[in-house]
Amino acid sequence: MESIQTVRKTIQPLLPISSSYSSLPSYNIVPTFSTQYAVQAGYDSLVQSLLSEKTVIIDGFGGVLWESFRMNLQRCFDGYSKKVSWYDIDSSLKSPEEINSMIVANLNGNDPVFGKKYTGNLNDFFDKEKLPLLTSDDNIDLHIVYGTGAALSNWPGPIIYLDVPKNEIQYRMRAKSIANLGSEEILENTQMYKRFYFVDWPVLNKHKEVLLSKINYIVDEQRIDEITWMKGDDFRNTLDSMFEQPFRAKPWFEAGIWGGNWMKERFKGLPQQEINYAWSFELITPENGIVLEGNHHLLEVSFDFLLFRNNYKMLGKAAGRFGNEFPIRFDFLDTYDGGNLSIQCHPRTNYIQEHFGETFTQDETYYILDCEPDADVYLGFQEDIDANEFKQALLDAQKNGVELPIEKYVQKYKAHKHDLFLIPNGTVHASGKNNMVLEISSTPYIFTFKMYDWLRLDLNGNPRPINIEHAFNNLHFEYKGDYVPENLISHPKVIREWPGGRMMKLPTHPEHFYTVDRYEFDHEIIIYTNGQCHICMLVEGETVEVKVGTGNSVFQYAETFLIPAAVEQYTVRNSGAKKAFLVVAYVKETCC
Repeated sequence: MESIQTVRKTIQPLLPISSSYSSLPSYNIVPTFSTQYAVQAGYDSLVQSLLSEKTVIIDGFGGVLWESFRMNLQRCFDGYSKKVSWYDIDSSLKSPEEINSMIVANLNGNDPVFGKKYTGNLNDFFDKEKLPLLTSDDNIDLHIVYGTGAALSNWPGPIIYLDVPKNEIQYRMRAKSIANLGSEEILENTQMYKRFYFVDWPVLNKHKEVLLSKINYIVDEQRIDEITWMKGDDFRNTLDSMFEQPFRAKPWFEAGIWGGNWMKERFKGLPQQEINYAWSFELITPENGIVLEGNHHLLEVSFDFLLFRNNYKMLGKAAGRFGNEFPIRFDFLDTYDGGNLSIQCHPRTNYIQEHFGETFTQDETYYILDCEPDADVYLGFQEDIDANEFKQALLDAQKNGVELPIEKYVQKYKAHKHDLFLIPNGTVHASGKNNMVLEISSTPYIFTFKMYDWLRLDLNGNPRPINIEHAFNNLHFEYKGDYVPENLISHPKVIREWPGGRMMKLPTHPEHFYTVDRYEFDHEIIIYTNGQCHICMLVEGETVEVKVGTGNSVFQYAETFLIPAAVEQYTVRNSGAKKAFLVVAYVKETCC
């Protein structure tokens, strides 16, 4: 029997069965949404719900440890003397060679980062002649078809869906305990993640969306020894209730070569033995989960279930443009006592669409949540930039280890708390050390073209990928000189004032489809969503209470929370002794 230690490689703790963090009066690393419906725990309780069935379908996301799940369930069926016949849907997959041939154009050879999104469906991976061969035996008490894609068998019977968080998928990937969809080979980590991102996850998300209305039981599979689960109707009703209240996604944290100690020192519950924390995925919806709490049990599912359920209630006016793609992300970049990020840029819109299959590009901003007096941000080119000279200097650094005098080519600006630096696509940039950056960005998140990485190796002692050619296909060399302080550093404007408070507009660049407001107040404010989803964070102060209807939610300093577009207005009350600064990001009206 596998142990949890052997199937995941990380020091980050598993989500507990029941919440142990919610009472802390500080940033909560395991935020939950309370549901009035039951969250059950354990394999036996699930088996009891299936004893009267003749056929059952167990489907799930990629990365599920299927054999461990099957054995645990079988053990419980044995306790009820139930004769079960199991049918592995993998037996109906196309051969690995056929699948590799089918997706070869999406993987871009051995490129360690970039591929192009596969646009087909999950049934493309299955042999259409093999699927009908899965037939049941009338002499068996219970027939179960299981595995990723099991619902494609079209068997009658209840559907159980197993979800597993994206961070746990990556921990399992690092432990070599899982493989890609339809692959018998366990690839090197960067290649496995690339295939997850560009092939597996797009088709599995489409499949998940189709199944949402049909699921009879939803299972959180991340704890291989003790699952939690809900009935399908209860789950869907809970999703519906989430559109009416503020909530948080579950953040997750990663170390990096430039990472710092700001979060490590301030966020209680983070393992202190980690070398640093470079990132927190506060709200990167393709990789975040939401944690439901019912009768003291916790169940985590992927955030995208909310969009599959009702993208209009979540996104409002922006749903017509973005559909099931959540447009805005919040994440932390922590370089306190760490190092500079790489000198980098992101792709232009037509480039990311043509080369990588994304629908919109990675336009960013850096909001300085905190910083030391010596903190800087690299942004835009010097007035006298010579593109050919710059490229040759980058190549010398990459090939010959020649240190780059970066300030000869790139401007550097002092960072101050609450500054907003604007980084539209094609802008050369990097955060310097001793910054705690709240990155407010459009959602795509892996499309960073590194040009210079200070001659560093990664945490495993390997060179980090450098993408000079991609960068030079996208750089805006006209973002230079005086253009930068005038157009790439936000100049806040007072929109309105009242006793004890004011609302500030932090203008973004015309390339950004989102805008940022900041409310600075002593007591209480009322904010109208105007049919938009608001992504919020308390960036100064201690605690706020957010009232929607009769509900009341409490959020601490540096916690990201969402107000769905279905909420017409919300009241924010400052519960601390200091003035509260609340940052609110949403899609520009003109960009919906």
